[in-house]
Amino acid sequence: MDYEVLIVEDEKKIADTLKTGLEELNYKVTVAYNGMEGTKVLISRKFDLIILDLNLPFVHGYELCQLIRQQDSKVPIIILTALNLLENKVKGFDLGADDYIPKPFEFRELVARMQALLRRTDLSTNPDPSSSILSFEDLELNLYTKEVRRQGKKISLTAKEMQLLEYFMRYPGKVISREEISKNVWDIDFDTQTNVIDVYVNFLRRKIDKEFDQKLIQTVVGMGYVLRTETEE
Repeated sequence: MDYEVLIVEDEKKIADTLKTGLEELNYKVTVAYNGMEGTKVLISRKFDLIILDLNLPFVHGYELCQLIRQQDSKVPIIILTALNLLENKVKGFDLGADDYIPKPFEFRELVARMQALLRRTDLSTNPDPSSSILSFEDLELNLYTKEVRRQGKKISLTAKEMQLLEYFMRYPGKVISREEISKNVWDIDFDTQTNVIDVYVNFLRRKIDKEFDQKLIQTVVGMGYVLRTETEE
């Protein structure tokens, strides 16, 4: 399949080099060199994946990321930027980005992450109806509609929180390490210098557990996290 990719990047050398490299791998690539141009292209066309810089002229990447998510809840977004602080990453994920790659970057790594996201999107396009709903205790995740409910109450999650919850719900009772979460939810090798995984688990806890007596996401000190009831051994 020839995937259509949009690159929104104001550094022309980087954008053109990416375009050439991806076209050699049979991707169909469109480039927008500023945020306003990117906005116009996105309004008129649909893409299979979007590579997005943050410090863009006219329309900032954060604003553009939010606009993309309002229009399309499923298209994979990779933020590719020199902004590498934790707060930048968290905000990017909160606005709907699926991955976040700091500059400078390795082209092969970018392609690997693109392929992982595209595979995930392809699988979700035609899921098995019999396995479209994951449930644990009073918590339910509908993979078709991307809706989460607990005791019938709808809970709003970001794209990354949704992926994290889905991974927990596929392995209830299993202690999942940070390394495993990093590989399977973020598609990257675990970085011991970052606490972004712990931050996101805490975000998820606030939404899933805070208003309910029974807490489901448990910490196993020194080992990771597990989805289980507080009474389970």
